Amino acid sequence: TEFNESFASFVEQQGTRQWRTYQGLPPSGSAGLEQREQFMGLVLDTRKRLQQLYAQPLPAAEMRQRKAAEFERLRREYRQLRDHQWAGNNRYDLWINSPMNNAKLLPFGLYDQWVPAFAALFKHSGGDWQVFYAEVEKLGKLPLLQRRAALQQWTTRA
Repeated sequence: TEFNESFASFVEQQGTRQWRTYQGLPPSGSAGLEQREQFMGLVLDTRKRLQQLYAQPLPAAEMRQRKAAEFERLRREYRQLRDHQWAGNNRYDLWINSPMNNAKLLPFGLYDQWVPAFAALFKHSGGDWQVFYAEVEKLGKLPLLQRRAALQQWTTRA
């Protein structure tokens, strides 16, 4: 999943950039991408803190209380970003204000974990989609652990 989703995310992003250039349109707003990355960072930080929390031998009631506190911290940090850095852009309000649970946080990071690796591979391919696709196909045929190691190497080149 992480390989396929990251690949699809990269192709969407790069394809959109190239299409906009071809159409003579300005690049899509980098502020939106920056906000997306900041929001994703908040969610991933929350997931990390929750994993640390779940590793502690706590009574169930205390665990629930601390988990609720982490979700509230996420909401508070989001509001800080929205109100002080994003000029009130409320694009994530519906998501952040709806009920929270672990499953809601799960998709974050899965869809674009390897996007930097694909970006580095695309650059290495000289921006040639055919060369890039051939390299991605080779990566896709590797056993899982080898594929992850190769993607990690590409990520460090990004």
